Amino acid sequence: MSSWPSATLRRFQAAVAVLLCAMFLAGCKSLPRVVPDLERRPAPVQLEGARGPLSAAQSKAILDRLRASGQGGDVLSRHLALEEAIVGSPLTAGNRAALLQDGPATYRAMLAAIEGAKDHIHLETYIIDDDEVGQRFSDALIAKQRQGVQVRLIHDSVGTLNTPRAFFQKLTDSGVQVVEFNPVNPAVAGVAWELNERDHRKLLIVDGRVAFLGGINISGVYSSGSFASGSRSADSGGPEGDTTPWRDTHVQLRGPVVAEFQKLFIATWVAQKGEPPAGPGLYPPPEQAGPDVVRAIGSSPEEPYSLIYATLLSAIGSAETSVYITNAYFAPDPQLLDALEAAARRGVDVRLILPGKTDSWLVFHAGRNYYARLLRAGVKLYERQGVILHAKTASVDGVWSTIGSTNLDWRSFLHNYELNAVVLGTEFGAQLQRLFDADLAASTEVTLAQWRRRSLDVRIKELFARMWEYWL
Repeated sequence: MSSWPSATLRRFQAAVAVLLCAMFLAGCKSLPRVVPDLERRPAPVQLEGARGPLSAAQSKAILDRLRASGQGGDVLSRHLALEEAIVGSPLTAGNRAALLQDGPATYRAMLAAIEGAKDHIHLETYIIDDDEVGQRFSDALIAKQRQGVQVRLIHDSVGTLNTPRAFFQKLTDSGVQVVEFNPVNPAVAGVAWELNERDHRKLLIVDGRVAFLGGINISGVYSSGSFASGSRSADSGGPEGDTTPWRDTHVQLRGPVVAEFQKLFIATWVAQKGEPPAGPGLYPPPEQAGPDVVRAIGSSPEEPYSLIYATLLSAIGSAETSVYITNAYFAPDPQLLDALEAAARRGVDVRLILPGKTDSWLVFHAGRNYYARLLRAGVKLYERQGVILHAKTASVDGVWSTIGSTNLDWRSFLHNYELNAVVLGTEFGAQLQRLFDADLAASTEVTLAQWRRRSLDVRIKELFARMWEYWL
């Protein structure tokens, strides 16, 4: 399931139990049919820099440089203006964004940042397993806490359902402040209890200066890279004993945008009754770190609509040349389907890389139920081979890129706390394009003629999975 742990049979059984409870205990929500503010007349875009809001002339100069770097016309301006109207969070200049591919590279960068921490470490994750990878992070966090660095950890109750309580007790005993997000047991929740609302974010902030986010949890399933020849992990997810490597993407950010992610972490921490953090080290004076323009976007079930969902729809609706999406769990609502089809029909090159193998057969088949419809509209579909795809990235017109925790399913858009970064400009867009091309080369294209010949048992699985897609 898109965000329920399922690396072993035991995890699958626990997830199903929670899922069935949630069906009875949580009321159905619905996504907005029309994105709020999408038709508002866009106002001029104002950027923020290391020292606060930039002047109109400074903002225009930066946007002009971005347009001159490869995108003609007003494509970029329209993306930004619509996004500004929908989201409201500041667009910050002076950042440096670095793509991180798969677990090994991501963990190396995260652990190096943790080792260099001087003031605080904030870690928010859906899953942190009690395995070799989880122990490495636990040891690193405890070591820094003993050096006087304040460590705060938010972990989701369902995502860590099979992580022993002793794992977190060891952290707490060392002085690490630990918050369990929305505990499964309502007697210990201490906040308004909504079992179906989960914290699916993956965020690490060190000293308020560097942030990491994306799709990668803290788990041994990511122990191997996905492009290495013969890459295998002895502790991979999926069915028991499955050694298929996991393919995922993270991003490392430095610059003024880190403060925006810090605000999101602290808001969640306080809402979950964590002791409010204090001290000047939380928001150090921002530094000019690089050329990237970045927006932080967080979404939660408390909002009238998912800001990430609305932003993605606006970007697809504004696309002129291309929409390239890589996503692990594809169970789209009608409005997202309409947006993808409309883009393809007006001549935009729309390509989706989806899993060829998954850890959730229900989501897998729920998404496949829409293949014929999308293919008829001209959307190109590809299934990634040889890995369990867990990445959540998108690129529009080569100039608007997003990386985060958000899947293209009802759960992410309605029930989860999610987190994405939007990075603007062709330089970062080219980095993401190279990664997309590498995944494309390892994928099999799904054609309409081929799909029409699929077997009866596959069609039955699609129909069954579709009945469950709202809850997956």
